[in-house]
Amino acid sequence: MKGIHLGEFEELVLLAVASLDENAYAVSIQSELLERVGRKSNISAVHTALYRMEDKGLVESSRGGAEAKRGGKNKRLFKVTNFGINMLKESKEKRESFWKTLPQISTTS
Repeated sequence: MKGIHLGEFEELVLLAVASLDENAYAVSIQSELLERVGRKSNISAVHTALYRMEDKGLVESSRGGAEAKRGGKNKRLFKVTNFGINMLKESKEKRESFWKTLPQISTTS
């Protein structure tokens, strides 16, 4: 995994893809980011992150079935790869290692 790093937005998009499972496409990912973390994102930023992560091997895509409400266009569905799952786990471990070293913050006034 050396040389591959996740930026904050990429990590959030990757988490959204994993969370949405079979229903992960750009618009659903955009909605998930807004609902879960209050992050408004441009649809083109979501697409850019997805394609960049696909190039890195973190996600893979396939075409879903055509829908009448989309004018017959089929969705590009995304799925987290095993490599992507391992990157998420590694990212979580790194963050947790920092949290463990933080001095306890007093909540008293």
